[in-house]
Amino acid sequence: MSIDLSQFFEVFFEESFEGLDAMEAELLNLEPGDLDSETINTIFRAAHSIKGGSGTFGFNSVADFTHVLETLLDQIRNGERNLENIHVNLLLKSVDCLREMLGALQVEQEPDLTESNVLKAEFESILNISHGDAQESSSPINSKSLDTYQVDFKPLHHLFKTGNEPLYLFNELADLGECSVSSDLTDIPDIHDIEPDECYIAWTFFVETHENDTKIKEIFEWVEDDATIKITLCGGLFEDDEPTLEQDKIVEERNSEVEVEVTSVKEATSEKNKKPTKTIGESTSIRVGIDKVDSLINMVGELVITQAMLTQLGEGDMTENKQMALKEGLAQLAHNTRDLQESVMRIRMMPISFVFSRFPRLVRDISEKLGKEVELKLIGETTELDKTVMEKISDPMVHLVRNSLDHGLETPEHRIEAGKNPVGKVTLNAFHQGGNIVIEIMDDGNGLNTDKIKSKAIEKGLIEESASLTDDEVNDLIFLPGFSTADAVSDLSGRGVGMDVVKRNIHALNGSIDVTSERDKGSTFTIRLPLTLAILDGQLVTLGKHTYIVPLISIVESLQVDLKQINCVGGGVDVLRLREEYIPILRLFQIFNHTGAIEELDKGLLVIVESDNQKVGLLVDDLLAQQQVVIKSLEANYQKVDGVSGATILGDGRVSLIVDISGLIKLAGLKRAGSQKLAIDKSILESG
Repeated sequence: MSIDLSQFFEVFFEESFEGLDAMEAELLNLEPGDLDSETINTIFRAAHSIKGGSGTFGFNSVADFTHVLETLLDQIRNGERNLENIHVNLLLKSVDCLREMLGALQVEQEPDLTESNVLKAEFESILNISHGDAQESSSPINSKSLDTYQVDFKPLHHLFKTGNEPLYLFNELADLGECSVSSDLTDIPDIHDIEPDECYIAWTFFVETHENDTKIKEIFEWVEDDATIKITLCGGLFEDDEPTLEQDKIVEERNSEVEVEVTSVKEATSEKNKKPTKTIGESTSIRVGIDKVDSLINMVGELVITQAMLTQLGEGDMTENKQMALKEGLAQLAHNTRDLQESVMRIRMMPISFVFSRFPRLVRDISEKLGKEVELKLIGETTELDKTVMEKISDPMVHLVRNSLDHGLETPEHRIEAGKNPVGKVTLNAFHQGGNIVIEIMDDGNGLNTDKIKSKAIEKGLIEESASLTDDEVNDLIFLPGFSTADAVSDLSGRGVGMDVVKRNIHALNGSIDVTSERDKGSTFTIRLPLTLAILDGQLVTLGKHTYIVPLISIVESLQVDLKQINCVGGGVDVLRLREEYIPILRLFQIFNHTGAIEELDKGLLVIVESDNQKVGLLVDDLLAQQQVVIKSLEANYQKVDGVSGATILGDGRVSLIVDISGLIKLAGLKRAGSQKLAIDKSILESG
């Protein structure tokens, strides 16, 4: 029976990457000389699973590399070798190497074996294995006498559906010593009842080996949940020292049966590697807790009941009682729809620990490279956010943490001189606030040097020398393109790129980033993001015959204009004086080129919105309802439109555009330089 194993590739890759994450996390918890058996067993099991799976699917380069790595782990967990710091570093490098190899295989490319060969040679050197006979020497011959084990292996019918191929297990079993096998065919049903993807055969093996039963159990560890496995020590294969001719024939036939079948699988595997049978692409999946699935099923059930009730009410004449019942039914339908929406959105929510888990390794590697001692503290790891948001926030967070380690924290010597603990602290904190998630990256380093930041900004022509800026405004300059205070270029920072990209990426998620700092106390970068990118709380506004949606999170307040509080500055920009602030006014009908909208400031409404710490007023005709809207991408369905972040369909079937506040400010030409000019002109406005 031929099975297309490629259908199980994606599951294998997901589980392998999870295994590598577990290996990395546990390796970072290991301390040389203080070996925790459970930790090393967890690392070993992850490596063993990756080896077994890669061997099953014919990814031999991964299987071969993981084999030598597994050998070292096996010696450490059995107490044959002490754990040293060099082992931990080498194993961490191997985790990175395996990620790259599996990543290449996932997109059906041949992995680059340069790094794996170098690491493999280092492992073999530690294990005292020469390159020529590495495979043979990886399992030293035991001097103890031969034992014979009977292995009864009865797979459950669904074994093939889990991506397991028994012949690969048999091949590993045969490597332990002399092996014979018999098959039990009694479970095979009538030919008309056979399902081609189910397993009906059981096997009994007799294995004569120097190894103990632990080695046999390890082979079947990969399928222990999908089969009944019994291992019995039974002495020699035959009672007599000299087996009879008939017994010899039985053994020979059984061994030849195994060899032929294994060869055929190897050939099939080789052919599969020559010509890929499935394109993986960039498909992704998400694991969902059973409680979330149960909730979703319950909501669908409620929806079906409500739909049946409304259908029944629609039959026959519409009486007054039916009208009242219909209104109640529609209210119930709205309630069920909201609950269903929340249940569906919960499916996409994942704990931010998936992002946080990558930082212990990052902090360890960078702190060693910089010669700094760093303690990483993680808070709020169970805080959930949308999977899409999580994937896109990971890289900006990496840059911010690297920046804290490189620029923020001092060396142990400098910290001691400043009366600080020589071990610096970096804290990652996540929590919900309203409809957003807030992520804080904090360090207890030397803080931002505002004098140096300002002088560098003047030197690069980013601000005027006469500009009067507060400390917070000076700190915000680090987000300008091309800004850097590094005196020398390194592979960590100092190339004049990064922080502006961080800010741009966060804004692309409809989020914001702020920085606060205190000299010699440390800095805090605060990221605010929507919990999901799929649904938006919006305020509907009208411009003539058109309806737009303003993100509710961006709105500060709305008000009617008092012309006495309006002034005009250079460039024809009207500004509103509101509680000691001067807020530029944008006429949306001009930006979007609409006719028939209210043009006089005192006859319309002003919606005060904020983006990038800059407030502007949007002149609109009127405010309608507030509602949640499902965001549809314009770029995917049409093209990018400046000042618009997406679109949605309203209850009456009309399409409404969602306003991009940050893009709108740029479109109107009111960038940071413009706001600084307003600050400079403040004295003029007050005197006028």
